[in-house]
Amino acid sequence: MVLEAAAPAESRPLELRDVAVPEPAAGEVLVKMRACGVCRTDLHVVEGELPDPKLPLVPGHQIVGTVDRVGEGVEGSVVGERVGVPWLGGADGTCPYCRRGYENLCERPTFTGYGRDGGYAEYVTARADFVLRLPEEYPDLQAAPLLCAGVIGYRALRLTEIEELDGPPRLGLYGFGASARIVAQVARHLGHDVFVSTRGERAQQLAHELGARWVGGADESPPVELDAAIIFAPAGPIVPAALRAVRRGGTVVCAGIHMSPIPELPYELLWGERVLRSVANLTRTDGHEFIGLAPRFRIQTKVQEFPLEEANDALEQLKSGGLEGTAVLLP
Repeated sequence: MVLEAAAPAESRPLELRDVAVPEPAAGEVLVKMRACGVCRTDLHVVEGELPDPKLPLVPGHQIVGTVDRVGEGVEGSVVGERVGVPWLGGADGTCPYCRRGYENLCERPTFTGYGRDGGYAEYVTARADFVLRLPEEYPDLQAAPLLCAGVIGYRALRLTEIEELDGPPRLGLYGFGASARIVAQVARHLGHDVFVSTRGERAQQLAHELGARWVGGADESPPVELDAAIIFAPAGPIVPAALRAVRRGGTVVCAGIHMSPIPELPYELLWGERVLRSVANLTRTDGHEFIGLAPRFRIQTKVQEFPLEEANDALEQLKSGGLEGTAVLLP
């Protein structure tokens, strides 16, 4: 499914095409796609909210597949091995950020389904050293959301640096899509109390089912001070509300790659050593750690299947809020 030019999802901008199977370059593997999750970042790319994508482009970066061929110089990858291809498709390894272990902030990164073709296709190439080995406990469909919703959510939770002040740590989640649902499970496993602000009766019901201590509407405030909060909804006006909800010394993490403008906020919302920070991409360490703990924590993912040729429908439903789980494309 090929994007020629950015356009609203409802205009159905992805075109089904027959293209040649790509050849893996040196250091790459060719992956036969078995499932590919549809992420809100894909929607931002397709609709032009993220600038300068490779065009024409095959989107998609929550890819589950098997290694079909290996390029020259690849070691450790076996034909037939099941792997995941995430958003971070490569880093230069030499810039100051990479040298200090922050490859997610690399000065010359490559992103799957943005700077290089992604998983809305039957085959995709990927750098062999950036693919992730997937646990057997997860079938293809259920594994796909782990590769972005799971890994980014896990990084966001780590960056809260949440600490107990008085009783179990209190974590707020603003928005309750795929990533928040995974974070809620991890947080509950770690003994945190989870407070969810989200719109939509179905999302609120899911939050209750996953053990949230409190669930309210998008315009409601949690009944207690939070130790930390993560904003998943791409809405800037939530930032002041989240800062208002966290205690002194608490942290608010913006987990999305795109957000509408943040309104002016009074300094007293930051005062008291509150911290406001963003999450940028992921590192391979994040991926390996989260993929390793997901089976131990028995993280469950909820998915909704779409044939590959219905990728436009999946994006439309994601935009409108009509999905029951993460949309996953099947070849």
